[in-house]
Amino acid sequence: MATDQSFVRVADADELRDGGRLLVNRNGRSLALFYHEGEFRAVDNRCPHMGFPLTEGSVEDGILTCHWHHARFELSCGSTFDPWADDVQTFPIEERNGEIYVNLTPKRDSPPERHWKERLETGLEENLRLVVAKSVIGLSNEGVSASEPLRIGAEFGTRYREQGWSSGLTIHACMANVFPDLRDDDRPRALYTGLRHVASDCQGESPRFDQPSFETEAVSANRLRQWFRDCAEVRDDDGAERCLQTAISTLEPEQVSEMLYAAATDHLYLDAGHSFDFINKSLELLDHIGWEHAETVLPSVIPRLTTAQRSEELSSWTQPIDIAELLFDSYDQLDELVEAGDGRTWDEPDDFTETLLSDDPHAILDTLTDAIRGGATCEELADRVSFASVMRVAQFGTANEFSDWNTVHHTFTYNNAVQQAAKRASSTALYRGVLAGAMSVYLDRFLNTPPTPLPSVGSSDGDPADLREELLETFDEEGEVNAAGAIVAEHFAAGGDPKNLKETLGRALLREDAGFHTLQNLEASFMQFDLREDEDEARLALISLARYMAAHFPTRREAEQTYVIADRLNRGEKIYEAN
Repeated sequence: MATDQSFVRVADADELRDGGRLLVNRNGRSLALFYHEGEFRAVDNRCPHMGFPLTEGSVEDGILTCHWHHARFELSCGSTFDPWADDVQTFPIEERNGEIYVNLTPKRDSPPERHWKERLETGLEENLRLVVAKSVIGLSNEGVSASEPLRIGAEFGTRYREQGWSSGLTIHACMANVFPDLRDDDRPRALYTGLRHVASDCQGESPRFDQPSFETEAVSANRLRQWFRDCAEVRDDDGAERCLQTAISTLEPEQVSEMLYAAATDHLYLDAGHSFDFINKSLELLDHIGWEHAETVLPSVIPRLTTAQRSEELSSWTQPIDIAELLFDSYDQLDELVEAGDGRTWDEPDDFTETLLSDDPHAILDTLTDAIRGGATCEELADRVSFASVMRVAQFGTANEFSDWNTVHHTFTYNNAVQQAAKRASSTALYRGVLAGAMSVYLDRFLNTPPTPLPSVGSSDGDPADLREELLETFDEEGEVNAAGAIVAEHFAAGGDPKNLKETLGRALLREDAGFHTLQNLEASFMQFDLREDEDEARLALISLARYMAAHFPTRREAEQTYVIADRLNRGEKIYEAN
């Protein structure tokens, strides 16, 4: 119960009756006072939508309407008629001896953390960017762990999209992965980026209904794996989900991962590599929110297997050389090759990467199968094929069609996903992913004809901070692809801290209306940088990233404008006034 000390005098009662409304400021708070239908009312003067002063609105039939975007509020309790606006805070008000008193510290109906979680759910349901942004910032200001908005986004995105996992949830997982590499100020931006893409993906979509696991727990892992792959083969979503749900409830996480990876490599380079990448991202998202959410998250990837385009059906993989036939022949040898290499240690030949980037698919596959026979692990080979993919992006020729950036990008993110998968699970099936990824690198060879020279800076006395600002300015200009790569190379030559460079690249990405592939590319490039033991190879990961980003920037930056508005509102600034 409020005490007398909780109330402060704010106005003369007769003055409020006569005018019908008053604006008052007390203890740093701006209040809108109203006299309507014989009652005194007090609300926060800032419209919760975008901060317009509510004293400049109108009151009729118990409804307060803001004149900026016409948000409507029930005057006595502050509840909004319009979900995009949020409720306006009301304050207890009393008349005492002709004076108006208001309690400026009323007890909240719910804790701020609960409020912002509920608002985030509304923002996702209604696909309201401003609400999502305000919610993420509000949760961050309350010290809520990033795992909570990540969980909310994962559960929403997998539940409310019948077609299953797509680009929105992949971006969501990418932002979770790069979160530690970003500036503190950019971390809520990253969450906002993932969440708004999840909301957009789900808008207008039908919800997904779960299939249960089998009643029995007596099915072996091998049998479940085979059933699951058989169902995916004949495009049976429901059967596949029952097998997967049973696996989740009875097997270890690594065994479930292996089941998914095996099905994703039964055919070649499904959906231009997206299927494998999306499956891997679903598992990475579970790393952030907990395996206990696997039964909700993982079934959403099944349509990525059952509806996917199989590359062996494409002419590019069968003509003029039947790459598909070569790969399936290699797959048939894998068990024998792995057995032959058991207990052996592989020594990488000096020309190994050069062979992977060559124009002879037979030589490429022979080199890889010889390596497996020689004891090369899946993780070792995935590392080398991933680096070959980095080289394709780093040396992409800008004379190619713009859409061809997507081609080298798909190969790169696919091979990065295979490498991450090889670190998660040990499965002979993952060698198939490596071999298919190597063939995709081969098919991309014409996009490096001729290869763009790699930027080379022996040493530099440049200031790394100045170079990072120059890089941001370069992203403001169209087509500065080679310039961006050169600046990153010079930043390394000048002894710049890679941590600061990654923060700058993240800052540049999050201020743009970056598309799906660009967001993916940054995450995969950061991963590759962290995985590279060779310093020169690690640098190339960020050089190739800068080139890719420069090819796709600048944009209109509409999403950033929305985020800035949300941030200013949470800081209490007046949005409606000119700067």
